[in-house]
Amino acid sequence: MRKFDSRLGNTASFIYRWTSPVVDPVRFFRGVAGYFWYFRDWIKYTTDKNSEKIRIADTFPCLHDKSDVTPFDRHYFHQDIWAFKKILKSGCKNHVDVGSRIDFAGLLTAVTKVTAIDIRPLNVNLENFESKRGNILQMPFESDSVPSLSCLHVAEHIGLGRYGDSIDPLGTEKAAKELSRILATGGDLYFSLPIGKPKLYFNAHRIHSVQQILDYFADLQLIELAGIDDQRCFYSNINSQVLDSCTYGCGLFHFTKK
Repeated sequence: MRKFDSRLGNTASFIYRWTSPVVDPVRFFRGVAGYFWYFRDWIKYTTDKNSEKIRIADTFPCLHDKSDVTPFDRHYFHQDIWAFKKILKSGCKNHVDVGSRIDFAGLLTAVTKVTAIDIRPLNVNLENFESKRGNILQMPFESDSVPSLSCLHVAEHIGLGRYGDSIDPLGTEKAAKELSRILATGGDLYFSLPIGKPKLYFNAHRIHSVQQILDYFADLQLIELAGIDDQRCFYSNINSQVLDSCTYGCGLFHFTKK
């Protein structure tokens, strides 16, 4: 969706955002065009002397995977690597993750014990992994009790109702305060969300400035600010002004509590 938005004007982007939850027009027209090469490939395959017999009932058109390069979400790709490396280097024995991608939380179990908190708990049997139902605005932990904590690309959604949470215009700020509350003295918080010119896209997400996030975590000390800019390039120790000038950048904040 972001790539689509970057190529079109505000009106087209608005129409796309409202129609794509029901029918994605870009995906629809690409799919229609895809059937031409699908049938071409089918004929080519079945006329090869080494081909198996293909029953109509077993056909399974996959029309959106041909691309010049491998597509991926650069925010999630870079932030997960950034946080994983830091958690691995810290050598922590127990880590708490709040609402981040389940792939990230799952991979962490290879290097530490993980407790995953989400309003939608994950039903899975996995070594070193425990999933607990919880609300980021009211965490099931005592104050100053969690030595290693992550919350990646989550807080920007809080209070918008998108994931079944309660409506609250101060959701992101309150989530930051709760993360600060449970972080142990000397502990590490790995936190990320969209950074740029402050804006609300209801009910998708909010975009914050770097200073807003620093104000939300006023009780903590910033160790590192990394980020991804609008060109989708990752930088460690990025200048806050570069992130603030973005339309949809990603800020990666490493905090500690003194």
